Amino acid sequence: MILKPYKNNPILKPNQDNWWESKAVFNCGVACANGMFHMLYRAIGEHESYISRLGYATSRDGITFERKKEPIFKPKEEYEKWGCEDPRITPLNDKFYMTYVTLSNSALDVNCSPRTALASTEDFIGFERHGLITPENISDKDVVFFPEKIGGRYVMLHRPSGDQGTMFETKRPSIWIAYSKDLKEWKDHKLIMKPEQRWEMDRIGAGPPPIRLKDGWLLIYHGVESIGKNISIYDGKLSVVKRIYRAGAVILDLDDPSKVIARTEKPILQPEKKYEKEGDVPNTVFPSGAVIFKEKLYVYYGGADTCINLAFADTNSLSL
Repeated sequence: MILKPYKNNPILKPNQDNWWESKAVFNCGVACANGMFHMLYRAIGEHESYISRLGYATSRDGITFERKKEPIFKPKEEYEKWGCEDPRITPLNDKFYMTYVTLSNSALDVNCSPRTALASTEDFIGFERHGLITPENISDKDVVFFPEKIGGRYVMLHRPSGDQGTMFETKRPSIWIAYSKDLKEWKDHKLIMKPEQRWEMDRIGAGPPPIRLKDGWLLIYHGVESIGKNISIYDGKLSVVKRIYRAGAVILDLDDPSKVIARTEKPILQPEKKYEKEGDVPNTVFPSGAVIFKEKLYVYYGGADTCINLAFADTNSLSL
């Protein structure tokens, strides 16, 4: 399985006419319902505080999107006052559930510890906040829901920090599974995937919510390789580890998604184009939305934390 980038990428760029999305738009969640694509995307309007808000865009073909002029979702609660980031969307119980990363202190603070919160909507206009859903005092991102109950329970994947002394301690940040009866309290956390290949050895995390196929659940994920030091983000004001973000894929068992049936050894998408290699975080492809439309897989991904892009795969190529 290889993802083929759309020839006219990026499909969304920063909009200089709207201050809140004038610097970057990236890492979107996407759902398709009643012939309409709904996209919630992360937007940056300034680099000094680097506070993320969420924009909303719609499309009939999944390629050309029309966006709203104002952010649809922005910091409101104390736990998200420094940003709402990286939304993922899952249709569930006749609603759309959105998991999103929250920051209670600045992203530029070395002690920043992101967590994940949940909100839901029926129309992408009004949202109900359900609060934080990941453990306290642990950095936890890349949270996605399965689009149906399995064994009578809701199921999520998440990527806790793996700090020493916690129940999530791992050598490198990895993908865990957890279960819930009410989407609020999550139990039976279990490690299901660790970094294995060199291209993902720094960390891995779930991308779009899993997609049901006849042979299993398709999960597209990102893997990160550290390759030294670089000054790259926030107008060159912050020194960060230079990394390359790539994408891989796995098939999880339909009845027991804690079991990995197959996993790609090589990336299915990696930074090659200018819009993927140059930006606020260079050398980054970050898949976060995916739908099957007209027998084709549409995967939406952030490029260099600056723009939104699209890649395709035929459904008959989705076996690993």
